[in-house]
Amino acid sequence: MELHVGCAMWTYAPWQGRYLPVSLSPRERLRAYATWCNAVEGNTTFYATPALDTVRSWAAQTAPGFRFILKLPRTVTHERRLAEADEPLHAFLAAIEPLGPRAHALWIQLPPSFSPADLGALVRFLRRLPPGHRYCVEVRHRAFFADPRSEHELERALGEAGAEWVTFDTTVLFGSPPASDTEREAWRNKPRVPRRSRALTSHPVVRYIGRDDADRTVAGWEPWLGTVAGWLREGRSPTVFIHTPDNVVALELARRFHDAVRARMPEVEPLPEPVPAGPPTLF
Repeated sequence: MELHVGCAMWTYAPWQGRYLPVSLSPRERLRAYATWCNAVEGNTTFYATPALDTVRSWAAQTAPGFRFILKLPRTVTHERRLAEADEPLHAFLAAIEPLGPRAHALWIQLPPSFSPADLGALVRFLRRLPPGHRYCVEVRHRAFFADPRSEHELERALGEAGAEWVTFDTTVLFGSPPASDTEREAWRNKPRVPRRSRALTSHPVVRYIGRDDADRTVAGWEPWLGTVAGWLREGRSPTVFIHTPDNVVALELARRFHDAVRARMPEVEPLPEPVPAGPPTLF
């Protein structure tokens, strides 16, 4: 039994020397990250479709069971709003082909302005998607959370397509006023929506953002430990991403979350031993 955990990226300057070796070339950093976590968000694909050689490098640095949750390009989701987007979508699908099973799910993150009135566009888009991939959808418009009818209609549309509703849990972030510049920035940019813990498929995806204070982040994820353990007992295969506003210790926190679930369910396989951040010392 496996639990997949990860972060929003695999390379981040504050991690170098603290968690990951400083001397790594860009084409080795993902390999080192994959000794800490067994999943990663593909946020860079939102801004540009990667080159084939780049994707081949990602595949070469990770095991087949490693999970990428890859965000569809913004051309598809934000600029064309899922309409007349076949060309950029097919270019993206061709580019990620070298990942094979590592492309665990394709992530359709919709803009905050995408409301229940636009649901028809999502339904038509999901129906046109090629088989062979798993899909998950993240909405940010508050009506999907506040209006039971809109919530039900979205769940029905996703259910018909076999797609998952990505949970972005920001409740801890917004639970009290920000205490740092990065928390203030997160307050400006992240959606203020209720926590949602219902899975629609066998592969739920959770994005949890805490605070820059690690203890508050750990305390805030307590409800998710029971939910994720419950999913595992039901035979589901969840992927959980741990964020903080500054992400300085997110890599360590992702492993702590995994360890906390394993404390409840020892049958969950352990994560690999992390690569040393520096050479061994004599003392």
